[in-house]
Amino acid sequence: MNQDAEHLRLLSIFHYVVAGVAGFCSFFPLLYTVVGFVFVALSHHPPAHPGQEVPPAAVGWVFVGLGIFLFLIGTVFSLVLALAGRSLSRRKHYWFAFVVACIECIFVPFGTILGVFTIIVLARQSVKTLFSIPVEGD
Repeated sequence: MNQDAEHLRLLSIFHYVVAGVAGFCSFFPLLYTVVGFVFVALSHHPPAHPGQEVPPAAVGWVFVGLGIFLFLIGTVFSLVLALAGRSLSRRKHYWFAFVVACIECIFVPFGTILGVFTIIVLARQSVKTLFSIPVEGD
């Protein structure tokens, strides 16, 4: 059982690391938001050359909305990963950690690797019994 506790501790640490990477990556869609605001600003000004067309403001607002939406999805995903890491370290909420491990397989390559290893460890019967035993310090 000591080896299972060590595996859960390592998985918890790696969940925090991958949550940090996912949180960092969630800022990249904000570039869409910046581009969208540039499109909106350009649509309100006349073109520099007479033959040029001004981009419609609706295209800019689509970019703004998409960037904010993807940022929020990435932020929520990184928070859920951190909560799963906390669940693993405290050995609580077994099914939450298991479902997050399945979902994080979408986050290629780090989430896939971590998700598969988490599923393998959580599938052990000895680990399931660890989740039913209270952890010292709780």
